[in-house]
Amino acid sequence: MSQESSDANATPPGSSNGSSNPIKQLRKEMGFWDVLLFNIATVLGPRWIAAAAHSGTSSISLWVLAAVFFFVPSALVINELSSRFPNEGGLYIWAKEAFGDFHGFVAGWTYWTYTVFYFPGLLLASAAMSAYIIGEGGATLEHNRQFLLLVSLGYLLVAVTLNIIGLNIGKWLQNAGGVSTYAPLLILVALGGFLSLRHGSVTHLTWSNVLPVWNWDTVNFWSQIAFAFTGLELVSAMSQEVRDPQRTLPRAVFASGALIAAMYVAGTMAVMALVPPADVSTTSGVFHAITVGSIALKIGSLGIVAALLVTVGNAGGVGSTVAGIARVPFVVGIDRYLPAAFGKIHPRWKTPYVSIVVQAVVSGLVLFLSQIRSSTVQAAYQILIDAGIILYFIPFLYMFAAAIKLFGRRDRSENKDAVLIPGGKAGVWIISALGFVIVLVGIIVSLVPPGDALDKLGFELRLVGGTAATIALGLTLYWRGARAKSAEGLGS
Repeated sequence: MSQESSDANATPPGSSNGSSNPIKQLRKEMGFWDVLLFNIATVLGPRWIAAAAHSGTSSISLWVLAAVFFFVPSALVINELSSRFPNEGGLYIWAKEAFGDFHGFVAGWTYWTYTVFYFPGLLLASAAMSAYIIGEGGATLEHNRQFLLLVSLGYLLVAVTLNIIGLNIGKWLQNAGGVSTYAPLLILVALGGFLSLRHGSVTHLTWSNVLPVWNWDTVNFWSQIAFAFTGLELVSAMSQEVRDPQRTLPRAVFASGALIAAMYVAGTMAVMALVPPADVSTTSGVFHAITVGSIALKIGSLGIVAALLVTVGNAGGVGSTVAGIARVPFVVGIDRYLPAAFGKIHPRWKTPYVSIVVQAVVSGLVLFLSQIRSSTVQAAYQILIDAGIILYFIPFLYMFAAAIKLFGRRDRSENKDAVLIPGGKAGVWIISALGFVIVLVGIIVSLVPPGDALDKLGFELRLVGGTAATIALGLTLYWRGARAKSAEGLGS
């Protein structure tokens, strides 16, 4: 690839079509606060706080380790690459710039298809949390398959509809999601702190018991802790829809990152202050804890208010993920490695509607199948989470490697708007290598069944088989697209 193509203001894919370029039809709808709240809605997950609290006191140190050795390196790399290449497509564009079309496609394909597994898990957890709108009776509904399936599909339908209508409407769902995700967690921290000071914590925290306990459960859970810190890169896939992306994206990443890391630690401690770890549900534990705290203070309605807020927050999380991820197959479709329909813009609302609809239909199908094929809701949830982590972390390997590969490009020193990783070449290597190793370890440990899995062989077969089949399908589509481009004389 030529040196000139690496310029930070390089023309995005499909630019040869002039005014007909679909990317040029996208509208710049997002400012700093939109991006900050988008990041919170995308990254901050109450279910990860619940899972950490269920794991026990050692999860506190795991949060700190993941923040220092993964979250900070990720933020630094994302800020550099997004400010150097502020084009629609995010991770796909970064991998393509560094390693060429094939590797760009692999990064983009796995990044998109992880949502096929991630969405069902997110939707199931969101539905379980929303059950607490009715109060303590929600504890029974959160295990009801029919309730979970119907509410999950409702979440998906709302998010898809608003994002097809456009970011001028859809961004308000993301904004409401960011506020409504953070607000109930602030309530949780206030309840946990107040009741701990008045009556003491139900979980005893000491310097020794917050250190990691390295067993099979901890090994499998480490990948989830790292995964809980991902998502800051997602809005970069929408760079052409952000106002002044080279300034807005880095500022929003730093601000939202600090808020998210602090809440993960404080929220986990608050849950354990109210509920013993063994009694914490890995999906709805946060709202069980809020309910316990509000009943103890004789303000039971507070738990219902929190559940209402988190229902909006989860809808925003689904909406932000739909919005960001759909831009990747949209750009790949313009590049002709996916069917050209993926690159279409809605004539009225100027959104990549085909990409959004396909993503929603496939995710809904996987959600349905996961519920009828697994012995328990928890088993379905765990397989979906681990499969999503493996697929999602593959493009992160490309991202960290791309920061190293693109270090010597001329635009890095010439682009005055670039927000660079500090420390020069040594800094780029240390930060990127650290993130790469953490991600690689996360992929490996995701393959380890949790200690309480009853059918470990079946767990492995479904997990490995599902991820391998997904990657194989993508490679088939790539070679089909590459042959079609070559036949039409469009290849490089």
